[in-house]
Amino acid sequence: MAAAPKPEILAAFEAAKGFMPADEGLALYAAAAEAGALGLPLVEVGTYCGRSTILLADAAREAGVMAVTVDHHRGSEEQQPGWEYHDPTVVDPEVGRMDTLPTFRRTLHAAGLEEHVIALVGRSPQAAALWRAPVGLVFIDGGHTDEHATADYEGWAPHVAADGLLVIHDVFADPADGGQAPYRVYRRALESGAFTEISAHRSLHVLRRTGPGI
Repeated sequence: MAAAPKPEILAAFEAAKGFMPADEGLALYAAAAEAGALGLPLVEVGTYCGRSTILLADAAREAGVMAVTVDHHRGSEEQQPGWEYHDPTVVDPEVGRMDTLPTFRRTLHAAGLEEHVIALVGRSPQAAALWRAPVGLVFIDGGHTDEHATADYEGWAPHVAADGLLVIHDVFADPADGGQAPYRVYRRALESGAFTEISAHRSLHVLRRTGPGI
């Protein structure tokens, strides 16, 4: 039976600002709990306000490892003013730009998970270039342009340890259902020979590192 978060963690997840549906969140939690058994950090690329971070952090706490989440906190393309997912409540009025970092910090505090998360505030490729340790899981859920999704994959997938998991969100084979950049990254991971798909729940796909090379 797949691991599941406690009711209070699920309640904190559902109360948090963000876009991930609860059923996909449960699939993410199960993957994080499995990967946590490797004793290595769990990495999220694309924090936003911390909704999915709650699940990774709780799975990390249960496994005795750290969750690491990477985001510049200025919002992705579709979250900018005039776009579908823009939220004016997370705009910093002083600088006139998106700033989700304060909301993220409040999210973790409310869930009681601050000490189980390391937040890297900056751009994903730059953080990945400095990272040297193997990780048990990489969850890619950042910018959905080809440029950003590809950079997230190329920067972080090589750090996934043997038997570790690569989780990709918003994978849609049909362009009518959503953007294609995560789908192209997902196909690239499979075609690399380094990853084998082990499960999928709607747009959330879970791949295991089973071979060298990416």
